[in-house]
Amino acid sequence: MTLSGKTAVITGSNSGIGLGVARELARAGANVVLNSFTDRDEDHKLAADMEAEFGVVVRYIAADMSKGEDCRALIEKAGACDILVNNAGIQHVSPIEDFPTVKWDAIIAINMSSAFHTTAAALPMMRKAGWGRVVNIASAHGLTASPYKGAYVAAKHGVVGFTKVTALETAKEDITCNAICPGYVHTPLVDAQIPDTAKKYNMTEEEAIEKVILERQPSKQFATVEQIGGTAVFLCSDAAAQITGTTISVDGGWTAL
Repeated sequence: MTLSGKTAVITGSNSGIGLGVARELARAGANVVLNSFTDRDEDHKLAADMEAEFGVVVRYIAADMSKGEDCRALIEKAGACDILVNNAGIQHVSPIEDFPTVKWDAIIAINMSSAFHTTAAALPMMRKAGWGRVVNIASAHGLTASPYKGAYVAAKHGVVGFTKVTALETAKEDITCNAICPGYVHTPLVDAQIPDTAKKYNMTEEEAIEKVILERQPSKQFATVEQIGGTAVFLCSDAAAQITGTTISVDGGWTAL
């Protein structure tokens, strides 16, 4: 499944799932544009190290996904966008009546509206090239819900709906749009939560993982960033050319319940 000669733009990709997806796309031969809202030396070093490791062109472009103009400028600065992976996201947990408006607005902007802006900017490039793949990183929470995550659940449901619309508008072209819906994925952010969760519930870390963090994930195993990345590579391959407008759950059986 070679993606040689293609350029992939991955939002929110200097760590976690986004970085894992970027690495798998680079491994498959795609040139990569990494992104986050920071513009640090280590961000550009990350790109340089990936370029050396995989032998493809890797650039880092800073852009704030909470701002529509930044989202569109990211695609324009990339210069080409054969593959767009909308991954950027944040989270906040709170009851609806206490949910801070500023947090709601930020989550909707970064998790959902950014996908509209980047897709709107990327589709003309894909149409001109005669080929394109849009992969939206949604969530199990794009298909189901949990209490106290109102903004995140609303945004991810919105991403799934927008995925379907994008697929329908490009159905007669060699452009597809699909959403990956991960459950809990093993990332440094999740790793950092494990000790505090264990302490809170007076459990061992192993018990906290199985009984609290992975409570709704029947496999009782985290998905890995490599598995999410591999799914993205598949969706960009010729084997998936007739897969569009759908979701692929990588959630250990969560949404089968």
